[in-house]
Amino acid sequence: MTDEDRSVLDDEMWAAIRDVVGRAKKSTMHCAIASIAPDGGPHITPVGTIFLREDHTGFYFDEYTSALARNVDHDPRVCVMAVDSGRLFWLRSLLTGRFIAPPAVRLYGTVGALRPATSPELDQVRQSVRATQRLKGGKMLWSGFSQVRDITFTGFRPVRYPVMMGHLWQGVS
Repeated sequence: MTDEDRSVLDDEMWAAIRDVVGRAKKSTMHCAIASIAPDGGPHITPVGTIFLREDHTGFYFDEYTSALARNVDHDPRVCVMAVDSGRLFWLRSLLTGRFIAPPAVRLYGTVGALRPATSPELDQVRQSVRATQRLKGGKMLWSGFSQVRDITFTGFRPVRYPVMMGHLWQGVS
């Protein structure tokens, strides 16, 4: 895919993108990050600890992502896919024949080097997993996070279902 195939990020689109990513994380508890392996092959990693900032950047906690870590150290280009899989969202959309909000988006960007998480970033991840912290598995999975990688997003492509969403993503190719 060339840069011409991607839409340019602006603040209005970024707000819609952040909404899609937020809904995706609530409904599926993760986003998928596609990376390029050193042999040139594709690799997809589900990451539940990805967060978007207001400035068209984001970060994720680099836990349980050994293949992704190797891949972005070799080639920092990634594609993040977020899909709202909420049953109510889809049922309402299918019943009315119209999506009230975009169901999914692909984000393109580059990942930075591994670095220590800041206090606000640690607070963000703690807040996002707070409901599971009292459960045995929640404690095992979501404690001890300390390292993050930044993502600088350079473009996006909406996932389209034209017959149900012609009114969404206006002006985006």
